[in-house]
Amino acid sequence: MDEKKTLIEVRNLKKHFNVGRGLNLKAVDGISFSIKEGETLGLVGESGCGKSTAGRTIVGLYDITDGEIIFDGMDVGRLSKTEKKQFTRAAQMIFQDPYASLNPRMTVTDIIGEGIDIHGLHKGQERQKRIYNLLELVGLRREHANRYPHEFSGGQRQRIGIARALAVEPKFIVCDEPISALDVSIQAQVVNLLEDLQNEFGLTYLFIAHDLSMVKHISDRIAVMYLGAIVELASSHELYEHPLHPYTQALLSAVPIPDPEVEKNRKRIMLEGDVPSPINPAPGCKFQGRCRLVQDVCRKNAPELKEVRPGHFVACHMVK
Repeated sequence: MDEKKTLIEVRNLKKHFNVGRGLNLKAVDGISFSIKEGETLGLVGESGCGKSTAGRTIVGLYDITDGEIIFDGMDVGRLSKTEKKQFTRAAQMIFQDPYASLNPRMTVTDIIGEGIDIHGLHKGQERQKRIYNLLELVGLRREHANRYPHEFSGGQRQRIGIARALAVEPKFIVCDEPISALDVSIQAQVVNLLEDLQNEFGLTYLFIAHDLSMVKHISDRIAVMYLGAIVELASSHELYEHPLHPYTQALLSAVPIPDPEVEKNRKRIMLEGDVPSPINPAPGCKFQGRCRLVQDVCRKNAPELKEVRPGHFVACHMVK
């Protein structure tokens, strides 16, 4: 069986925001990973850890501060105008808030058709036929085409957002917490839809979320992010069965288990303190102020992300 090729490779990516007075907010501070064609990489972490900023930077919504993004052999930071248009077609995004991301003054036809028009993919009847097909593909009906976003439920609006992303026939989609704003009863439907679309069209996903149980369900591999850095990266099964970084262990200990006896007796790892400021983080390990294993070396030197088991990478001085 042929090894799938790497579609996107992120190398030491940084995204800093100037917040005035000569200060920079280091939202993404040197992350590296790759995603193969047809694979789903889950990106998890607490709110404010930089995962959404990473996704937006990868698809070009934010300029890169430093580092490289190699997409299908192209350096995204050095694309010509024509190549950048090709990239924006190949890499799409599904946003967290399905209402804020849809223009309330545009009909569903206009929302889905916008990308088709920009890239000159279909015109006239072919364009309308394509829009109808996309609506049916995501579980909506043709008569929805002439309605406005406010006429739909949250789950339906997210399906419109998915149809918009699919309209230009992308290879890669960043799913930025696509289910966090939805009712629990709808979340599984949307995740199953994303999986079906991936199987049908060979899509590659970066799936950003904070719901670890859902990430396990959809992801082939999972990267755990803390304060702008990746602290652990492994296959979905390996990460859940053998979490090695103390932050990952704490996150997983908070995931409910659907067995009352097991849930009642298991030990939770409670993190002390707050997430430090990304504007002026202390030297050394970013997790040092909340870690139960902290040593002097953690306060002096930032740990590198190293492979400690086959395919299992950890950034921790205490993990050998």
